[in-house]
Amino acid sequence: MKLLFTNIKELIQVREPSVLKLSGKEMNDLPTIKNAWLLVEDDKISNYGKMDDLSDSSADKTIDLTGKMVLPSWCDSHTHIVYAGNRENEFGERLSGLSYEEIANNGGGILNSAKTLQNTSEDDLYEQSAKRLEEVIKMGTGAVEIKSGYGLTKEAELKMLRVIKKLKHNYELPIKATFLGAHALPLEYKFKQQEYIDFVIEEILPAVAKEKLADYIDIFCEKGYFTVEDTRVLLKAAAKFNLRPKIHVNQFNAIGGVQAGVEYKALSVDHLEEMREEDIESLKDSETMPVALPGCSLFLSIPYTPARMIIDTDLPLALATDFNPGSAPSGNMNLVVSLACIKMKMTPEEAINAATINGAYAMELSEKVGSITKGKLANLIITKEIPSYTYIPYAFGSNPIEAVYINGKLIE
Repeated sequence: MKLLFTNIKELIQVREPSVLKLSGKEMNDLPTIKNAWLLVEDDKISNYGKMDDLSDSSADKTIDLTGKMVLPSWCDSHTHIVYAGNRENEFGERLSGLSYEEIANNGGGILNSAKTLQNTSEDDLYEQSAKRLEEVIKMGTGAVEIKSGYGLTKEAELKMLRVIKKLKHNYELPIKATFLGAHALPLEYKFKQQEYIDFVIEEILPAVAKEKLADYIDIFCEKGYFTVEDTRVLLKAAAKFNLRPKIHVNQFNAIGGVQAGVEYKALSVDHLEEMREEDIESLKDSETMPVALPGCSLFLSIPYTPARMIIDTDLPLALATDFNPGSAPSGNMNLVVSLACIKMKMTPEEAINAATINGAYAMELSEKVGSITKGKLANLIITKEIPSYTYIPYAFGSNPIEAVYINGKLIE
């Protein structure tokens, strides 16, 4: 099946050859072709160029995109899409004056979600999660990472990961699974932190590995949750099962989690709302991708990741949604790109690069998605008629997307 898009106002993020990631000043460069065409064969990008150079227009189907733009679909490298129920009641409590930490200390937060999930059947959990996945696909996400972490028992964590595996099987976009058993301390392990880490390592981790349910390992390295030493112990154990780290660090406090991530060759360190000079220094010359989650900052009214500090130090940066029921109940990557520009002072070029090719890197998918490159999957966003790509972050309350293609197929 050959699908030809013609008269594209601007073909965005064209990279031939492709790159794995972009750092520093590179992030402000966004290669495009104006008045372009794009050929898709079966599930992959086959060719492209300027309309003046289109010599062979034979295709099974031709679509005229006059006034519209094409860019690679968003690559959302940090989500918690698999969860049960919602936490809108806690939203009301926060509006009444309670902090996220106070709600968590009162049995809310992650523990609230864990209790709900433990009482939800696997089939019901799958149906709820599939609806969310379909929602984010329609908003332009064409590759996604999904974490466990709302189970906090062996049975419930495995249930979450099996749901992610089923989503991988039933949906065509790339999905990566992350085991986040160390997301919070269950009530029965209150004041028994070491015992719970031992339980995760000795009981859940081997079962996860045996069933091949996860691509990565994660831990919430934060005051009141898990220490840097807990993090090192878990990452060392996970390395025996070839689970590379993608970890939560520096959300509320900078306590050394970045350094632990780099030490264990983490693919990404995520959140980074609080950053110190030593955190920046430790990321230099590493293969670890810093990931910002501005939707969480918006929802919790906490600081935003200091993007300018990171990029201006010649580091890379990726953007993701953190889609979850408690601190970022939105999987809208278009909003994330807008927030990056409005609140984190990123340029539109930097934000689009962070949400495409660098997001792909944070899932080890740079060779499959994240740019308009021959041979990559035809996971594409077709915009409505917009004046420029800057309009995407500018019009933060509007939906700029007319159509989404996954593996060359229109998502209805």
